[in-house]
Amino acid sequence: MLDTILLQGASDLFNSAGSAEVFLLARLLFGFVLAFMGLNHFMMTDGLAGYSEAKGIPAPRLATLFSGGLLIFGGLGVATGAFVTLAAGGLAVFLLVSAVTIHDFWAVPEDQQQDEMTSFLKNAVMAGASLAFLALASAPWPYALGVSLL
Repeated sequence: MLDTILLQGASDLFNSAGSAEVFLLARLLFGFVLAFMGLNHFMMTDGLAGYSEAKGIPAPRLATLFSGGLLIFGGLGVATGAFVTLAAGGLAVFLLVSAVTIHDFWAVPEDQQQDEMTSFLKNAVMAGASLAFLALASAPWPYALGVSLL
């Protein structure tokens, strides 16, 4: 019975007026901002790798390039509706890990705490959105490529 209710609810997910378009707009805003952030990892590799090294991240240059690729792939995946489980799941993990390891506002001098707290909270909010997209990954998305591994 519960399976029937869940499946029936999933099919009605985007039936209200404008909901499909609003969901598309949310995906585009979220996804393209993250993809742009990923491009910045490639355009500002030296600076970000130095920052990562100062935070104690192993292989900081490789980590910067890997995270840039993850942000691009994840952002474009959510925006286009392709490989959504991988894209949203990868983004959620990365954003949560980087919030704690890179933006540790509790462990920096007082004059840096506000900037790090803002970045920490930004990552936490985006991780929450990634988890919401992940939760919706099994439902059919309107205006999506719909490509997945499963």
